[in-house]
Amino acid sequence: MRNHILSQHFLRSPRLALILIGHSNLKKRDTVVEIGAGSGVITSALAHRVKHVIAIEPDHDTANKLRENLRKHNIENVEVIEQDFLDYSPPSIPYKVFSNPPFHLSSKIVHKLIEANNPPEAFYLILQKQFALKLLNTDRHYTSQLGLKLIQKYQTKIRLPLRPTDFTPPPAVPTVFFEAKKI
Repeated sequence: MRNHILSQHFLRSPRLALILIGHSNLKKRDTVVEIGAGSGVITSALAHRVKHVIAIEPDHDTANKLRENLRKHNIENVEVIEQDFLDYSPPSIPYKVFSNPPFHLSSKIVHKLIEANNPPEAFYLILQKQFALKLLNTDRHYTSQLGLKLIQKYQTKIRLPLRPTDFTPPPAVPTVFFEAKKI
């Protein structure tokens, strides 16, 4: 029940995480920040595809479960940071973001990313479709003020629609895999 209150919907499958990573421009040499890493479904997939993962997880028990899962699978290129992302200072080196954030924090997260002293080279987020549409530069949909700020620095697009059955618990709203790449 707590997950519904926090608007958290976790990916069910490591396979789907790998598919989504395949639809991004993440490279083997990249440092990737994952916001709200949870127990590590996306984290472990990222760890096999990029040089370094910075997994941000604010919940102490969940962060410990993540560390335990990483040890169990001998994954050593992940740094777990037990902190709220909104209080986190991004790396000073080039980085990208890949995340399935709680829906109620999506707007705050996008604001923080684009207003950072060192904004990411690209970011990939699982978002509510209605919110993602407002971040696009298009005549077909209303672009929000946040979207107007975003499209000054980033090229945006919806990469893939996702199904409710891709998550646990399933979200009650349509979700998409969203991309923003620096212009």
